[in-house]
Amino acid sequence: MSNGIKEDGTASGTESVCLSDEQVSQFLLNNPDFFIRNALQVEQMRVPHPVRDSVSLVEWQLSRQRNHIQQLEEEITLLMEQASANEILFTRLINLQSELVQADSLQNLFYRLQYWARSLGLADATIRLFSDKWKLGAPSDFTHLAISQQAFEPMRIQRLGNRNQYLGQLNGPEILLLMPEAKMVGSVALSLLGKWGSQGMVIFTSRDPQHYQQGMGTLILDQLSLFLPGLLSRWIEPI
Repeated sequence: MSNGIKEDGTASGTESVCLSDEQVSQFLLNNPDFFIRNALQVEQMRVPHPVRDSVSLVEWQLSRQRNHIQQLEEEITLLMEQASANEILFTRLINLQSELVQADSLQNLFYRLQYWARSLGLADATIRLFSDKWKLGAPSDFTHLAISQQAFEPMRIQRLGNRNQYLGQLNGPEILLLMPEAKMVGSVALSLLGKWGSQGMVIFTSRDPQHYQQGMGTLILDQLSLFLPGLLSRWIEPI
């Protein structure tokens, strides 16, 4: 039975045959010069269009290419924006590390950390250490840094789950537990210290309730949580 297509790839016109999309696609793959041999017919083909009713096959292909080019341009723009943002974050992280390693006392370390935070428009930066991981009892001068890991555990479960960071708002009792003297805390970026998050925490605060939100990047928090314990051990002995 004739399939309605001649050996040269043109329609025979002698009988109507219903071909599936797969059959047509396979024929075109096997006959890459079909459109060259049938250039006139291709130019006359019309393709349904949601706005213009129908367009020529050539116009349809050009439109697809334009859309593809536009998509590529948008992806390149996004990559460039991400690269620029990453460069800014990397620069900030390097500057922070450079500042902190130059600290000659624990108080100076806190000052440098707070100064860096305020240079970014934040309200404050706070460090709390778990009392069962560091020697913070009297006659230590750093007792105010101590926080009970047991007291923090319910908050950790609710706010952090299995993560080492929390970005967002806190309620009154939570703020009182972590930062008893803090005022006008809108939102926080909290990161547990150490590889396993077992050493304590560093907290950055903003007066803006929307400044920190879940889903934001945590690159600086991740790195800070890893190198801070080593710096703190210069002046406080770990247990």
